[in-house]
Amino acid sequence: MAVKERIAKFGKFLSGMVMPNIGGFIAWGLITALFLYNTNDAGEFTTGGWLPNQQLATLIGPMLTYLIPIMIAGQGGYMVGGKRGRVVGMIAIMGAILGSEYTMLMGAMLMGPLAGFVIKKWDEWAKTWTPAGFEMLVDNFSVGILGMLLAIVGFYGIGPLMGAILTVLMAGCQFLVERSLMPLLAIFIEPAKVLFLNNAINHGIFSPIGLQQAEAAGKSIMYMLEANPGPGLGVLLAYSLFCKDDTTRQSAPGAIIIHFFGGIHEIYFPYVLMNPKVIIAPIVGNICAILFYSITGAGLVAPASPGSIIAFAAMSPAGGGMITTIIGVAIAAVVSFLVAAPIVRSSDVSMDTDDTSAAELTEVVGVAPTAVPADSVSKLVFACDAGMGSSAMGATRFGKRLQQLRPDITVIHSSVDEVPSDADVVVCQKTLADRARQSAPATAQIVVINNFLKDPALDALQAQLTSSAEGQAAAVAATNAASSVIEADNAIDEQVMNANHVKLALASTDRETAIRDCGALLKELGCVEDGYIEAMVQRDREATVYLGNGIAIPHGTNEAKRHVKKTGVVALQYPDGIDFDGGKAYLLFGIAGVGDEHLSVLSKLAGALESEEAVEKLRHSTSAEDFLKILG
Repeated sequence: MAVKERIAKFGKFLSGMVMPNIGGFIAWGLITALFLYNTNDAGEFTTGGWLPNQQLATLIGPMLTYLIPIMIAGQGGYMVGGKRGRVVGMIAIMGAILGSEYTMLMGAMLMGPLAGFVIKKWDEWAKTWTPAGFEMLVDNFSVGILGMLLAIVGFYGIGPLMGAILTVLMAGCQFLVERSLMPLLAIFIEPAKVLFLNNAINHGIFSPIGLQQAEAAGKSIMYMLEANPGPGLGVLLAYSLFCKDDTTRQSAPGAIIIHFFGGIHEIYFPYVLMNPKVIIAPIVGNICAILFYSITGAGLVAPASPGSIIAFAAMSPAGGGMITTIIGVAIAAVVSFLVAAPIVRSSDVSMDTDDTSAAELTEVVGVAPTAVPADSVSKLVFACDAGMGSSAMGATRFGKRLQQLRPDITVIHSSVDEVPSDADVVVCQKTLADRARQSAPATAQIVVINNFLKDPALDALQAQLTSSAEGQAAAVAATNAASSVIEADNAIDEQVMNANHVKLALASTDRETAIRDCGALLKELGCVEDGYIEAMVQRDREATVYLGNGIAIPHGTNEAKRHVKKTGVVALQYPDGIDFDGGKAYLLFGIAGVGDEHLSVLSKLAGALESEEAVEKLRHSTSAEDFLKILG
C-alpha cells in the first residue's frame, strides 16, 4: 500500500473514533459557552459564558474529563472488537484518565482500539477451548478481567505517556505562538484538507490539544486552524464569478451554501484539485486568518463541527469573541478570493478535466457502467471519507432525482471504508475510488464522480437506472398498480403536449438526426434554445436514451437546463423504426423540463407507455388527435 494511502487510512481511522461522537463535543461546547462560571481565590465571580450559572457549570469538568474520552474509547473499541470491544475500551480508558492530569482524548484514541484488539484476539482463542454451557461465564469474566488489566496499564503507562506527549505538543504550540509562527501551519493544513485528511488533522491532532488549552484558558485557537470556512469560501466565490466553464461556474453558488452554512468542506476540494495552483489561495487566506487570531488572542471554547459559520460563531466565547471570530473568517475569505480570482480567470478548467466521458470515469476503477442491471439495483450508496458530509448531501440530492422514477431504490450515505455489504452501486469521488473498491462488495458497481453537485457521471447513472424497459417497469409497478389503465392524473397537460407537438409517418433516418429533429421541434414551439439540441445529442452519447419496447426519450443533460424556456414534450413517429445499437425505436418523445419537471414528465410517459398494445397503436396511428387520445 502506498504511503499516501496508509496515511489516509490511518487518518480515517482516527476521525472514525471522533466523528460519531461529535454530538458530545457540541453538547460540552454549548454548556461551556453558555454556563461557564469562573471565580477568583475569594470565590467571587470573574468571567463566564453567555449565561453564567454556577450550578450548571459543574457539568463542564466531568464531561471533558470523563464523558468525552469514554465515548471515544468506546467507539475505538467497537471499530476493532465490536460490542465487547466497546465495553473493554470504556473500562480501560478509566485507568489512563486517572493516571494523568491531562484530558485523555489522545489516550482514548490509543486505549480504545487496543482494548478492541485484545478482546478480539481473546475471543478467537477462547472459542477453541470454552466448554459448552460456559460461554456466558467466560465472556463476562473475560471482559471484566481484561478491562481491569488494561485499566492498570493505562494508569501506569498510557496515561503518563500521553500526558508527556501532550506536554511536548502544547509546548510546541506555545513556541509557535510566542514567535508568531503558527500561521505557517496553514501550509500543511490546506493541502492535507483537499486530500480528504481534514477530519483526521482536526479531530486527531488539533482537538486534543485544544481541549487541554480550553480547560485551562476557557478557549483555544487550535479549534480555528482547520475548521475556518473562510478559505474555502474565497475559492468558491472566485469560481462562481470568473470560471470560464459554464457548468463549473454555475455549480459554485450551490457549493457555497453547502460549504459555508452546512459546514461540508469536502464540497470545495474538487474545485482545488481540478486546478492545483488554486491551493495557494486557501493557504494564504488561512495564514492571514491565523495571524489575526494569534494577534487578537482569539479562540473557540469547543470544536466547531461541522465547520460552518453557524458552528464557528456559536463556539465563540462571550464578551466580543463572536465578532473577532467572524472577522477572521471574513479575512480568510477575502484574501483567498483575491488570490484565487486571477488564477481561475486565466485557467481553462472544468469538472471534466480528465478528458474522459462519464462512462469512462466509471471504468477508471475497472467496472463497466452497465455492470449491474438497472432492475436489480435496490441500494445505492454515496461514500465520502467520514460518511457524514459530502456523501450525505450527495445522497439527499440524488435520492430526490430518483424518487419519482425509481422509488424502489434506497439511496444512503456512508464512510468509504464502511460501505454496506448489500450495496449494489457505490458513488464516490475519484480520489477515494481505490478505498471504495476495497470496502464495497465485489459485485457492486463503482461510479466515480468529480463533484457531488453536478457531474456527467451522475447523469449517466440516473439514465442507467431509469432508462431501461425493466427499470421503467419496476418504477411503474411501484407507483401505479393499475397497469392496464392510464390514470387521469397521469395525463400530460395540453400546454405541455398537444396536436402541434406530434409528427407522424416520418421517414427513417439515423439516430442523431432523429434526436436533432426532436430538438428542432421543441425549439420551434418555443420550449428550448439551440444549446439544448446539442445537449440532447450529447445525452444520448453519454447513455442511450432508448428505453426498449420501441421507445426512445431524447432529452438534454442537467447542465442544459438553462436553455429550457418552458416544459414541453414532442412526439415523432417513425413507422419503420430508428436504429439504436440494434434496438428499433418507432416512437421518439423529446422532452424539455424546467427545473426537475422533466422527471415528472418521464414518469407520466412511463405510465402511459407501459402497455405494449398502446405502443403498437401509437406506432400505427394516423392522426395527431388519435395519437394523443391513445396516449391518454
